[in-house]
Amino acid sequence: MQYWLMKSEPDEVSIDDALAAPKQTVPWFGVRNYQARNFMRDLMRVGDGVLFYHSSCADPGIAGIAEIASMPYPDETQFDPKSKYHDPKSTRENPRWMLVDVHAVSKTRLMTLPELRAHPELVDMQILRHGNRLSITPVTPSEWRCIIKHIS
Repeated sequence: MQYWLMKSEPDEVSIDDALAAPKQTVPWFGVRNYQARNFMRDLMRVGDGVLFYHSSCADPGIAGIAEIASMPYPDETQFDPKSKYHDPKSTRENPRWMLVDVHAVSKTRLMTLPELRAHPELVDMQILRHGNRLSITPVTPSEWRCIIKHIS
């Protein structure tokens, strides 16, 4: 099993939206970074743990726990000319962008960036690295355990 931190802007999809969705599952659409896409396409497996992170909001931080609920499949927004995620170079025969479904397990108290930084055992966590802008990052088992302990 692997662990991931996945960022979502709450006005796009929040942990509350995911919990309210059918089967508490949402497609993780709109990822347009090759490294993040590769994590989904090549490394994620059904059942992997997810830290559901609210970004680009007043109080960014970990807002819930989720799990990967599907194997990767093409992100339909890449084919829609009306979508802000449209990619005119992507074709159905050769899609560039993939997504996975994410199943929301629970909403947690918000664990903010300053709180994450306050834990010495999280010092190497990717989300805390200067300049990190990836929407999906791996989380080590020890980072996962530390965070779960502090948000439960």
